[in-house]
Amino acid sequence: MNRFSSRAAFTLGLLALPVSAALAQSVDLVVSVVDVSTRQPVVGQVVHLDNAAIGYSTQLTTDAQGKTRFRGLSTAGSYAVSTEVSDKFQPVREANILLRANSSPSVTLVLPRATSQSLGEVTVRAPNATTINTQNAEVASQLSARELRQVPIEARDITRALYRLPNVTQATGFFTEAPNVSINGANGLYTNYLIDGLDNNENFLGGQRFAIPTGFVQNLNVLTNNFSTEYGNSANGIVNITTKSGSNELSGEAFYLTRPGPGIDGKSDFAQRDLSGNQVKSGFQRQQFGFGVGGALVKDKTFFFLNAEQTYDFKDNLLNSPALGVNETVRGQNRFTYLSGKLDQRWNDRFTSSLRANVGLVNIERQGGGLDGGVTFNSAGNRQDRNSVSIASQNVYVGERITSETSLQYARFRWNYAKANNPNSPDVAVRDPNGQTIAVLGHPGYLFDALENTWQGQQKFTYLAGRNTFKAGFGLISSRHSLFGGGNPNGSYTVQLSPAQLAALRARNLGGGLAPGDIPADVQVVNYGVELRPASFGTTQNLYNIYLEDLVAVTDRLNLTLGLRYDYDNLSKGGGTKGDFNNIAPRASFNYQLTERSSVRGGFGLFYDKIQYSIYSDALQQNTTSADYRAQLAELVRVGALPAGTDLDRVTFAGNAGASFNNATYLNGPSAASLQGQREAAFSNERRILNPNGYQNPYTQQSTLGYQYQLGGRTLFYADAVFNRSFNLLRLASLNGAANYAVDPDNVVVRTVAQADASRPVPILADANGPYANINGQKVRGVARDVIVSETAGRSRYLALNVNLKRDLLADDKYGYRFTYTLSNLKNNTEDINFRAQNANQYGQEWGNSINDRTHVFNVLGFYQPVRNLNFNVAALVQSGQPINRVAGAYRVPGAFNPDGTPVLTNDLNGDGSSFSTAYVGNADRQPGESRNSDRLPWSKTIDAGLQYNLFLGEKLSRLEIRADVFNVFNTQNLSGYANNATQSNQIQVGPAGSGIVRKNASAPCQFQFGARYAF
Repeated sequence: MNRFSSRAAFTLGLLALPVSAALAQSVDLVVSVVDVSTRQPVVGQVVHLDNAAIGYSTQLTTDAQGKTRFRGLSTAGSYAVSTEVSDKFQPVREANILLRANSSPSVTLVLPRATSQSLGEVTVRAPNATTINTQNAEVASQLSARELRQVPIEARDITRALYRLPNVTQATGFFTEAPNVSINGANGLYTNYLIDGLDNNENFLGGQRFAIPTGFVQNLNVLTNNFSTEYGNSANGIVNITTKSGSNELSGEAFYLTRPGPGIDGKSDFAQRDLSGNQVKSGFQRQQFGFGVGGALVKDKTFFFLNAEQTYDFKDNLLNSPALGVNETVRGQNRFTYLSGKLDQRWNDRFTSSLRANVGLVNIERQGGGLDGGVTFNSAGNRQDRNSVSIASQNVYVGERITSETSLQYARFRWNYAKANNPNSPDVAVRDPNGQTIAVLGHPGYLFDALENTWQGQQKFTYLAGRNTFKAGFGLISSRHSLFGGGNPNGSYTVQLSPAQLAALRARNLGGGLAPGDIPADVQVVNYGVELRPASFGTTQNLYNIYLEDLVAVTDRLNLTLGLRYDYDNLSKGGGTKGDFNNIAPRASFNYQLTERSSVRGGFGLFYDKIQYSIYSDALQQNTTSADYRAQLAELVRVGALPAGTDLDRVTFAGNAGASFNNATYLNGPSAASLQGQREAAFSNERRILNPNGYQNPYTQQSTLGYQYQLGGRTLFYADAVFNRSFNLLRLASLNGAANYAVDPDNVVVRTVAQADASRPVPILADANGPYANINGQKVRGVARDVIVSETAGRSRYLALNVNLKRDLLADDKYGYRFTYTLSNLKNNTEDINFRAQNANQYGQEWGNSINDRTHVFNVLGFYQPVRNLNFNVAALVQSGQPINRVAGAYRVPGAFNPDGTPVLTNDLNGDGSSFSTAYVGNADRQPGESRNSDRLPWSKTIDAGLQYNLFLGEKLSRLEIRADVFNVFNTQNLSGYANNATQSNQIQVGPAGSGIVRKNASAPCQFQFGARYAF
């Protein structure tokens, strides 16, 4: 990466765009002035806006509607709006106004009438000012930096605070590291993350690219519904982080946090999850430290802010192989390093610049062993790297009527899922003489190394024309993806020791240091396989957008917002020739101010999502161009399972492929080059293709209606009703799926695999040499039992009512609180990009409650300061249980018996081979007579608490904060409601509804976190 000065970066931005080059971070503040006696707007009133932290001061005069709009404001520092004393009105001042990126906040000043005694008196504060949203109808909620410091948050991780907000819950994901936040009940992959209005998504699957810590956060804002047309690439919701900036006064923090771990935590029989979502148990501890500092390089002109945070997680696994005499603890460590920096420059009153950089280095160790014992030895240890870099530049120009903002960002994300400690080693599964696996050695056995390079450019204009505020913009996000994946190119061995070999190996007493080279060279090789095509492949995803929006101040009380957005995603072309070009999204909303303290708002709009790159990548990686597979696809075209015009060259790709060899000698298996011929005739249970019809971008129709009322100077009540309908959701379809097979719940008869295979469009047969398809009278063996394609045909429906009551906490307040209640329901017929119908693409039978659905969610945050130096806070979360998917138990296979004469049992009732009772998506064959997600887990109840003592030092109010947080104070064993992985979740249960719950997992027990923070 080239190094260059911030001034050079700004110059490059200016050369690229003559008007400006800006990160979308500037804010417009609308101030309305009202006569307390007549409730009419005050025309011609001078309004002052000041921000001492950055040396900013200006004034405007109210227009015919009693309004002023301060444009292009920085998010640094805090603002105060005020009026002057006059012969008609007393002065009013509202201070401590904090701004967030990409917003249009509003303040209403209610001017008391002047009397002969009041002239010249000091300014009057609240309740003569209100800060309800009088501008638009967006359904949004936020937490300030102060609130984030008060809320008990594990490891300063903002995602642990997000689910304290309405319409946001903890998610059940479909892989270990899946994002843990669900908005509107949807899959966590569909949430769009922004920093200062710019993309912060890991664009391969989803989730944050840079996991920004609280030390760099000024405001955490969640847009759940009906947001502006400037926001796109999400049919669900948006998390927008406003970062901290420096000010004229040097300020900062240094902190240390510790999680002592099981020694003082509550007891639980179940594993916890670390910050990455991976399970941990014995010996888990956390040490965390860091600092943040901001100030001015040149007073009123040049500001800086730096933040660095480091976290170490320590964890123990048990390596336990009795056959080899091994029983020892294997120590592991996770490392999380987050570095952030920001420069802000005020060139003059009209032109400002900014440069931001974020670096994240995440290393998650898989050290061998297992949570409760395992046979993975040290040589098979590996690490998962999730490393990111983001560099964004900003300039904002404010003219007489026009504001110009342009964004330019470069980002890099590398996800090496299995970075082997021994990258040149084969992987070896060692069996004892009875065939039981007693050791796993060497390479992890697969490759997954994804690299993403992303450029984003974004131009916005805002233009004032009388009562109209026009906003227009366009942008591009271009992500170049590359994945190096496949099996182990060094070879994969399964070997079986003789009694003498086992005894000799045990006698060597190698312990956890046992490696592939220690296995006898003459050991029996049961199976050998090797990756034939380890390769790097990918493509570039381009997301284009353009939008126009007009906010019309119809009267001094009524605002209408009318907008139109257009998006195009080049991945929508898929395996076809045409992309999805009709993504036109109209949006309309209103905000009517009933009084200076209340308003009603509502709107309707279309919101389009992007195509997730992972479905495209999967269609490449799990594909092949072999002649046999192409013959099968041609046959699927002939029988009508594929469109008549399918171009096989467009839908196929030379993806990864493995080969096996039955007579290999240990560590001398045939090379990949010598086995290339197997690629043609290799049978697969499943392969994929690109969709010849392309992909339609998912979209949501959102309708909202809400009411706001400001009870006092700091207390706000608001309620919003939400109705979302989503279309074109991603799911999987089998082009060669077995025919529909209905199971009678009163007389369950299992269909055999052979019967299911015979019912496929291209039947799968078998002889002594293995499976094959009969195509044009020829036995074709290099075919796939299932030919899978991603389709965009899923639907969902979300209904919700949110009721909120909040009182902001200021420095001189005794208490503050936030109460949220959400009543909601989400139904869908697909949960995830890899979701498939349990039977023959019958998605009509899949309509049911979402895996992330809750009916009731009660969320309470309380802040209490009994004395100046002592703070107490509590966070309570009570929610009804998540759905249970009731899957089939073991049923007898007709006419099939084990070697000992006992009947063969299966839970694959329809014989199609896709019974995934423990798979990520959890869409196994269901219990006969049960619909999907037909049962519920019990309610979840969690209370967290924090106690903080502040020791003030010196005249500048620097302080030392000593804090203790307790999570799950009452050590409640919750089986529902917490962020979890479907693989380990209690949401998959065997048997009919009401038949009981087998406890597979539980939320974390009572845990303690202690910290010290020096702030100045």
